[in-house]
Amino acid sequence: MSRYVPVLLAFLLSIPAPAALEASAKRRAPRRQRQVRPERPLTQEIVNDAGLTAPVGPGSSGAAVLRAQVLLARAHFSCGEIDARYGANLKGAIAAFRKSRGLSESGLVDSETWRALNADTGRVLERLAVAPGDVAGPFIKIPEDMMEKAKLPSLSYSSALEAIAEKYHVSPALLRKLNPGASLDRAGEEIVVPNVGVPAPGKAASIAVSKSAGAVFVLDAQGKTIARYPATTGSEHDPLPLGNWKVVGVARNPPFHYNPDLFWDAKETHDKAPIAPGPNNPVGVAWIDLSKQHYGIHGTPEPSQIGKTQSHGCIRLTNWDVTELSQMVSPGTPAVLEE
Repeated sequence: MSRYVPVLLAFLLSIPAPAALEASAKRRAPRRQRQVRPERPLTQEIVNDAGLTAPVGPGSSGAAVLRAQVLLARAHFSCGEIDARYGANLKGAIAAFRKSRGLSESGLVDSETWRALNADTGRVLERLAVAPGDVAGPFIKIPEDMMEKAKLPSLSYSSALEAIAEKYHVSPALLRKLNPGASLDRAGEEIVVPNVGVPAPGKAASIAVSKSAGAVFVLDAQGKTIARYPATTGSEHDPLPLGNWKVVGVARNPPFHYNPDLFWDAKETHDKAPIAPGPNNPVGVAWIDLSKQHYGIHGTPEPSQIGKTQSHGCIRLTNWDVTELSQMVSPGTPAVLEE
């Protein structure tokens, strides 16, 4: 046998069979990109349609999420800032709403959740004129430093956009998306907004602040949840003071008495100082005083950060949620702060 034959045989044996070549080519072929279905437009017609019952869960955004967020807000199960996106605050609101309706505590909106939500037949989005008070101001650029804030005559809104967004519990970005081309700083301009103007559900028999759920629950005399609000509940430096307390009083549009000794992150150059009232005041538009000294439930100048940042021990809600809660409690209302 020629000395070249073993080499030739080895070469031939090393050539992949046609099937193997085809499989290898498939493995090397670039993957097709999964086609993402475009979001439905956020129009009144689409979002107000009770037939809009697409599932809402992780990764969801758009019209169905917006409809769910507004209906939950109208049922007093707030997700905080309405932004047409699924997140932790919305997940908690859905789970609490489902439990209140006798459903399992899933954080997903499925067909049975939609049936419960759609018992509310009110409009989800409505077209309204910008009120003169929404654009009257004065609008003030708010500094970061507490000592600079103390120099201001009020801690009012920084723009008409911020004022209107808070009025309708919606993120400024979504408000703009709902109203492309609209002049949001002109009285009389018609704009599309969430229909969240519903009265508080009644007086609270008690409230519970849950650290693990990151929320404030309002309970009736039978222990049923009648409202739920996402909350920031302290930090590693100022943990939530667990225990049984009670509401001592309610102050609306309060000034803030800044004491750097109570702030772990205060600058050494800071002194005690009064800070004027206003929605951008550090405690927002309401303070619900608790029997635990220096602790209360209050609003915030940054609604988008509820549940996402730390507080200095107190319980922080959006301005609109603390406003509603302040109407439901009174001196003596039990407040349980729990893990």
